[in-house]
Amino acid sequence: MSVELLTFLFFGSLLVFVMLGAPLAFVLGGVSVIFLFFEMGPLGFYLIASKMWETMQNATLMAIPLFVFMAILLEKSGVADDLYDMMHKWLGGLRGGLAIGTVLICVIFAAMSGISGAAVVTMGTIALPKMLERGYDKKLALGAINAGGGWGILIPPSILMVLYALLTEVSVGRLFAAGIGPGLLLFALVSVYIGVRCLIQPELGPALPKEERGDLMDKLRSLRAVILPILIVTIVLGAIFGGFATPTEAAAIGVFGALVATGVNRQLSWQVIHQAAIATLRLTALVIWILFAAHAFSTAYTALGASSLISNLMTGLPGGNWGALAFMLFILFLFGMVLDPVGIMLITLPVFLPIVESAGFDAIWFGILFIIMMEVGYMTPPFGFNLFYLKGVAPADVTMGDIYASVVPYVLVTILGVLLIIIFPGIALWIPEYFYG
Repeated sequence: MSVELLTFLFFGSLLVFVMLGAPLAFVLGGVSVIFLFFEMGPLGFYLIASKMWETMQNATLMAIPLFVFMAILLEKSGVADDLYDMMHKWLGGLRGGLAIGTVLICVIFAAMSGISGAAVVTMGTIALPKMLERGYDKKLALGAINAGGGWGILIPPSILMVLYALLTEVSVGRLFAAGIGPGLLLFALVSVYIGVRCLIQPELGPALPKEERGDLMDKLRSLRAVILPILIVTIVLGAIFGGFATPTEAAAIGVFGALVATGVNRQLSWQVIHQAAIATLRLTALVIWILFAAHAFSTAYTALGASSLISNLMTGLPGGNWGALAFMLFILFLFGMVLDPVGIMLITLPVFLPIVESAGFDAIWFGILFIIMMEVGYMTPPFGFNLFYLKGVAPADVTMGDIYASVVPYVLVTILGVLLIIIFPGIALWIPEYFYG
């Protein structure tokens, strides 16, 4: 059977079962095992088992449950409520100010956690109803939360960056440092978009009346809300960039900081710890099973010879290395609509990395582009995770169609950010070069 036909059947089977609603881990693993058996016989089972065993022995994976536990504790600590109250007072007087304040909180949450869902769920619960009550356009508000929530995988610490570093053998610290500049760039671009849009169409994001903004003393008192978040971010990232701790050790420090923040806000109890631990167990198990299944999928994909097919396609593309880069990003955009980011990473990186290296592209720089495209995948229909997180916490009158329509301008703004990072690589590479030389 030709490689082309095998590729069609392989990916066709995957998409059919995903569309039917089967769990991604079962789809990736099941399709891989079946195709490997028919291609290699019983040897395929040994190949998958050895790959899983190799993955299980990597200590970097310990950072995943720690960052997840930290994010969930922060979600329950009440920090987000205090932050939103502060943004309400300082930015509420601007047109679109509440939406800009919401995406700023998403930046802070991204720097404290490492997952996408934490900021989406928290801001969808706290900020969305308040923006809608004050006459904000539904799509503007939904899109702001959707876009800002995705920065959890870009602004360090990031679980997806840990996995990328694990697979590509690049420095986690360098990758974390490289995410800061692009994260701030996307925040600036989204904020400018919201501000300009509300300046042209004031009805989309009306300014709050003066009586709701508070006086100067209220605003100054509200600044206490940023002390704990900044302290946690400084300790976690400072330990990594300063060379005092590995990402895994810094994650443990972050958990301690999250416990302190929860205690300071008088939300710490055995029930909260128990709930956070159970949620961490569930989410970590989900990630690890998808990781194992995606390893099986990438192994089967390589064994079928499809890697050579994509490599040949790449070399035949117009535009040389830049044409190949554009094609890879386009593939990531398409995959992001239907697959989990971990699965995409493990399916595509074995094929993409040799091309990146042969083209002379920096693996850290490409990693940032990769992560941003995964962020786009979180917010694009039909299967973007953030879409469903947001639907789960949005008011009853917010339909899935509203959420789908809200993401379009924010996806375009994010793609603009990708283009700027391609044109000016220093946006991603200046900070890691400063810290690591």
